[in-house]
Amino acid sequence: MKEALFEAASGLAGGGIPIGAVLVRGSEVIGWGYNRQVQQNDPVLHAEIDCFRNAGRIGRYADTVLYSTLMPCYLCAGAVVLFGVPKVVVGESRNFAGARDFLLEHGVEAIDLDLPECHEMMAGFVAGHGALWNEDIGEL
Repeated sequence: MKEALFEAASGLAGGGIPIGAVLVRGSEVIGWGYNRQVQQNDPVLHAEIDCFRNAGRIGRYADTVLYSTLMPCYLCAGAVVLFGVPKVVVGESRNFAGARDFLLEHGVEAIDLDLPECHEMMAGFVAGHGALWNEDIGEL
């Protein structure tokens, strides 16, 4: 989760939404990313999608774990299910409940660590950038 938090901070420092993700196989990070919607003017470049893109075509995902600072939305949860990632570990879901039920219904283990550092980073962003956050989650 430390690496996912680093990615989230990188996104925030670049003027974007502070959500980060890493894909891990064994003890090796094989993919990493952060939400680049603002930076790339791309509505689907969420942290998890950026992470999968950076991992490249790895063939098999059954032995991977996705770490994300925030519970994935339906777009990202759909990618998790499509690729067969068996476990998602998130930093928090108080700021955004995401698609936890969807993940669970599709056999994905979803673990919410409820980390204060993840919650505080996201809560601070939402408080200061409400319009951008609402655009991100489709609530404009």
